[in-house]
Amino acid sequence: MSNQNHTIATNRGNLTGLISPNGSCEFLGIPFATAHRLENPVDISSWDNNYEATAYGPICPQTPGMLEMALNMDASQMKEDCLNLNVFTPRTPTEGMALPVLVWIHGGAYTNGAGSVAWYHGASLASRETIVVTINYRLGPLGFLGDGNYGTLDMLSALRWVQRNISVFGGNSSNVTIFGQSAGGSAVVSLLASPEINGLAHKAWAMSPSIGQLRDKPRAIELEKQFIALAGFKTLADVKSMSVEDILATQQTQMTSPTKAFDFYSPTAGGASLSTDILGAAARSAIPLVVGTNRDENKLWSTFDESIINADKARWEEYTEEIFGVRAQQARDKYKALRPGESVGGLMSAVSTDTGFRQPAQRLCESRVVNDTPTWMYWFTWPSPAFGGVIGCCHALDIPFAFDNLDAEGAQMMTGEGVERAAIADRFASEIVAFAAHGHPSWSQFNVDDRPTLVIDIDTQLAHDPEPEIRVLYS
Repeated sequence: MSNQNHTIATNRGNLTGLISPNGSCEFLGIPFATAHRLENPVDISSWDNNYEATAYGPICPQTPGMLEMALNMDASQMKEDCLNLNVFTPRTPTEGMALPVLVWIHGGAYTNGAGSVAWYHGASLASRETIVVTINYRLGPLGFLGDGNYGTLDMLSALRWVQRNISVFGGNSSNVTIFGQSAGGSAVVSLLASPEINGLAHKAWAMSPSIGQLRDKPRAIELEKQFIALAGFKTLADVKSMSVEDILATQQTQMTSPTKAFDFYSPTAGGASLSTDILGAAARSAIPLVVGTNRDENKLWSTFDESIINADKARWEEYTEEIFGVRAQQARDKYKALRPGESVGGLMSAVSTDTGFRQPAQRLCESRVVNDTPTWMYWFTWPSPAFGGVIGCCHALDIPFAFDNLDAEGAQMMTGEGVERAAIADRFASEIVAFAAHGHPSWSQFNVDDRPTLVIDIDTQLAHDPEPEIRVLYS
């Protein structure tokens, strides 16, 4: 059976979406704002009567990355006028449903991705009695050139749209949870540092947040000047006259420059709508926050990086000395003991997973505990058998589990087909929905005494301070 159209009447005009054979509904490609290049978004408060929300809208101009290409993301519909969102409901919406709302902020290093990627289809999560919203925001130089934080402002605009409109889709505007992965996870963290977030979101869940991408104003201005020079111009105003193709070409050139943080385009502390200290403000935010990382984040990249695959013992020693200094030998011993059988490249990947993801997440959660703000931690550790098992529990592997979308396009390529996946996905998705509904997941709140951490795997269980030997290396 194919999807049928379904129209809902609102005081902002009728809107037609799709109703699937199981009764769930989706309303796709709804514009929430307009924006001129390098200018703040302007909220759209209403839509044309009988608006057709039956197909995904345009995505932000980008050069699709490795993951986007693997997921067959449709890059043919790229436009600067890309500020649209998608709403998924468990059944025909009525205002009386008042269900918790989950708003997804996609990842992709702030340069790639879209709310329409197949892994983010919200029907499965919505079937658990939530309303799921997936959004687009401006990417790369269009969203994060300099300190304008235009992409962040787009996210806030989308959240204002939710406040104005979600009740007609059956959502409770007083119970909104923002969640995101990678850049989307660090976007969630940065939004906690915006004075505008109050009343727009009530809970937050950050999956593998790329906290190191968040930058300060001097760094943003430095990179803005570099971009303008690479484009052959002298002022920011000149960028407004560039073609989209030239902007993307200049972006690709800039991204070949040396960087440790990959912070070419990202939310800027002290820029528009963000505190001068993003992590400090996020630590003080009273909004309940769940933070988690994957065991082998960096294997998504290191597995296919010849310089890491072919690294020898001398490079391993040099690498650990760069990071740990006088504790380098201690670090090598600890990582070898906790990652038995790993190659030199695998051990280097484990260290980069910690420096890039796990330890910054730990520091954020520790800071929130000091500020007595409600915080939970988890650790996703299930190793994928895909690609002969070499990717382990890599970055982004958790997404089809969090959305319970194991049958989505491209999911089996990353997860394999094992029957054990279903129970992991059910637990992960259920925890997210429970948090959205009630303000807390099923496990104990994080503290710095015994550090309760839900370890999500075939045998999901609560652990206390997993791998303290690694943690103390970074303290």
